[in-house]
Amino acid sequence: MISAETVITFATPVFFALIGVELLVAKLRGRSAYRGNDAVTSIGLGVISQLAGVFLKVLTVGVYAWCVEHVALFVLPADAWWVWVSGLLLYDFLYYWLHRMGHEVNILWAAHVVHHQSEDYNLSTALRQTATGGLLGWLFYLPMALIGYPVSVFVAVALIDLLYQFWVHTEQVGKLGWFDRVFCSPSNHRAHHAVNDRYLDHNYGGILILWDRLFGTFVEEDDVDRPVYGTRAPLRSFNPLWANLEVYWATWQDARRASRWRDRLQIWFRPPGWRPADVAARYPKPAFDIGRERFDPPLSRARTAYGLVQFALLLGMTTHFLGLAARAGLGILLGYALVIALSLTVLGAWWEGRPAAAWLEGLRVSALALAPLLVGGWFALPGAPVVAAFATVFGLSALALAWVSRAGGGASSGSVAGHA
Repeated sequence: MISAETVITFATPVFFALIGVELLVAKLRGRSAYRGNDAVTSIGLGVISQLAGVFLKVLTVGVYAWCVEHVALFVLPADAWWVWVSGLLLYDFLYYWLHRMGHEVNILWAAHVVHHQSEDYNLSTALRQTATGGLLGWLFYLPMALIGYPVSVFVAVALIDLLYQFWVHTEQVGKLGWFDRVFCSPSNHRAHHAVNDRYLDHNYGGILILWDRLFGTFVEEDDVDRPVYGTRAPLRSFNPLWANLEVYWATWQDARRASRWRDRLQIWFRPPGWRPADVAARYPKPAFDIGRERFDPPLSRARTAYGLVQFALLLGMTTHFLGLAARAGLGILLGYALVIALSLTVLGAWWEGRPAAAWLEGLRVSALALAPLLVGGWFALPGAPVVAAFATVFGLSALALAWVSRAGGGASSGSVAGHA
């Protein structure tokens, strides 16, 4: 069976090709569809999600496989067409409930919020995925295991459901008539991502929007009340680790401050935004402002170009990491994942224009240039050519960093903070 990591690796060039097409179409229409800092952060969060998925597979697939083998009620054939069709329908139905609970239960929202943090809506948003969703999300798919759907069917239909949802994250496709009434479509999913009152907490379907029509959670996109994207408690950061932890941390802080033990427990299972009365009174939060400015710190063109090149190098490392996932030891994988995650975090500080970002980036590229030299290779890639390549690439990166930093960090001639 082909692994999910292999499928994602081969699908990645297609994702980027479609992003390029979307960017071109938007440009021809005179629209601004992308901001580099936001798009790179979204894709970087997708990278961290893939890293985490390698380690969480014991939950997301391992528990499912155990249940199929030991407690399944039936043994369904993996080569029967009806098993695949019914499996996809059942998976999409269960995904609807996982997705819905992800908006209605705080501990699940803490994981799912990552996908909604972007204040833009484009194909890079589709790649913005949580690193912690696998901790609890597997519970919702156990009915498939109990019925007896084979692991190969479960993994395949999960990928189909996930890959389908990529294309609906765009503003370049309008309403599609009858298609919008049956399937999750760009129009339907734009409404799902919006923070306007009319759209909030609707349209949870993955492939079929029929589930929302059946359970009363459907809303149609209104051309007059255009969707505004993001969350009602804006992230205002390009730090991928903080993006994954912000709601967990805020909930923990409120739970710690609550005077009643009952509140300390129930806050995790209440709807997002619920706070104990005593905590809300002592630690008020600002009211939601739909007209808020997007988080878009200015960055010079040179600094933007440098950040994009470094991000491209990290994507290459991620492809290598995913290729190692099935054969490398746990220690190697953990170390490699940590290097990539910390690198993305440093780049997050770079996109934010933080004063310490240049120093952190200097330490990062120096370490990446020297580490292969000291150990004689790079995570299962031994030999002099690898050492020479890393020393050259990241040595040049250090020189480029010095030049860019000396050139200054003025605002780019591109976008600055604007209304969401």
